[in-house]
Amino acid sequence: MDAETKYLPNRRRTFGKVRPHQTQNEVLVFEKSTPGKRGYMMPPLDVPAIDAAKLLGDAHRNDSGLLPELSEIEIIRHFTRLSTWNYAIDLGMYPLGSCTMKYNPRVNEVVARIPGLAEAHPYRVRSHAQGIMEIIDLLQYCLLEITGMDAITLQPAAGAHGEMTGILLVRAWHESQGNPRKKVLIPDSAHGTNPATAAICGYAVENLKSNADGGIDLDALARQADEETAALMLTNPSTLGVFENEIQRIADILHGKGALLYMDGANMNALVGKVRPGDFGVDVMHLNLHKTFSTPHGGGGPGSGPVACKAFLEPFLPIPVLLREPDGTRRWEYDRPQSIGRVRAYYGNVGMFIRALAYILANGPDGLRQTTEDAVLNANYIRKRLEDVYELPYKTASMHEVVFSDKRQAAHGVKTGDIAKRLIDYGFHPYTVSFPLIVPGALMIEPTESESVQELDLFIDAMRSIAHEVEEDPELVKTAPHSTRVSRLDEVQAARKPVLRWKPTE
Repeated sequence: MDAETKYLPNRRRTFGKVRPHQTQNEVLVFEKSTPGKRGYMMPPLDVPAIDAAKLLGDAHRNDSGLLPELSEIEIIRHFTRLSTWNYAIDLGMYPLGSCTMKYNPRVNEVVARIPGLAEAHPYRVRSHAQGIMEIIDLLQYCLLEITGMDAITLQPAAGAHGEMTGILLVRAWHESQGNPRKKVLIPDSAHGTNPATAAICGYAVENLKSNADGGIDLDALARQADEETAALMLTNPSTLGVFENEIQRIADILHGKGALLYMDGANMNALVGKVRPGDFGVDVMHLNLHKTFSTPHGGGGPGSGPVACKAFLEPFLPIPVLLREPDGTRRWEYDRPQSIGRVRAYYGNVGMFIRALAYILANGPDGLRQTTEDAVLNANYIRKRLEDVYELPYKTASMHEVVFSDKRQAAHGVKTGDIAKRLIDYGFHPYTVSFPLIVPGALMIEPTESESVQELDLFIDAMRSIAHEVEEDPELVKTAPHSTRVSRLDEVQAARKPVLRWKPTE
């Protein structure tokens, strides 16, 4: 069938006809302005008019620029229409692997908008800030209990920022021992920000190969870890969704060389309530409140990447540090001579703290454990239902996410990016494409605990249907998506010559 007559399935088992000229028509919606239209009329002046040109001089302009002229209904429809073009967790599953795009409970938003919290200024006097300081203190306590660590800072604004803070703590401690050391070991299954973080903090990066099971090769670690090694930056579970079963031996090897174990906690959604990193040898780690603890992320909004550490690193934490006085009140402590200094203005993204604490308290210990178990169950359900049609490069048990490869589909000329774009036609946001890098043609899928079995089945049906299409009509998949307002883009040009703002037509 050609584009005019082909009908495309979406996730709700209804059908929508492709419109060949859809892209052009949808772009024209941005050119609605008509001279003379008004959405609002100002009332007549009830004061004497002034000569604006005389008052403003050279700053006065005679025209209104290129402001659009539209009626109120056109404006409302324009922005409402744009809102329907976005994909959101409120519409369906976000299978982005290693991103933990879980549902953000609305109670979190309600609590964060309580006027006394939402309007709390960081410069208000201490006696008027005890409530929000108690929230920060309680969140710190909860996160330390969850991680099994001894001290924490909430300042970092995101995961990569937390990484930087953690490695700066590592560096400061080594310097206090007389040698900052020269290198950081990073597994090939780590998050891509890890090497950049180590380099920013002044370290040389040395790659560590994974073994056949997707875990750390202990022999390689023992060979590479030496007296110049500052730390190993380990993501656990790794980006393969694999838990490091030899984690304590890994910690022992590093500690035997005087090096530290840093854990990238971006995948803590597989561990909360089940195991604590502090109990298996981790010295310092970051958390992602905007992943594991449900505060919203994506779209450029604020994140939060707290850093927790063992007691020997506590003197180096960023200032200020929240302390509790004997009378129960709290204060910020700035006099810390070994501190690495500030890493964030004020105390961090406080709105994210409130949302995360609301999530933790609403779930409680049993609920947090249940979310972890459900996240792991959902990932393994997808793995079991798709492993007969997509290649599973590692047979090791999956945790919160599962990684397939496009090996079978590549035999028909179809790559992971093609499959992801075809998935859009079925009404789903694509999974993480081509990552981790050690899996050629990777399909990285993380359903989180948010999804019901009905939603998982719709996703699985879509992925199985695409696998069938690859065998029957690979061109259909290679030219997807077919039902979107903008067809497949030139991604090279989009990266090198992005159009970052709308420009009016001449």
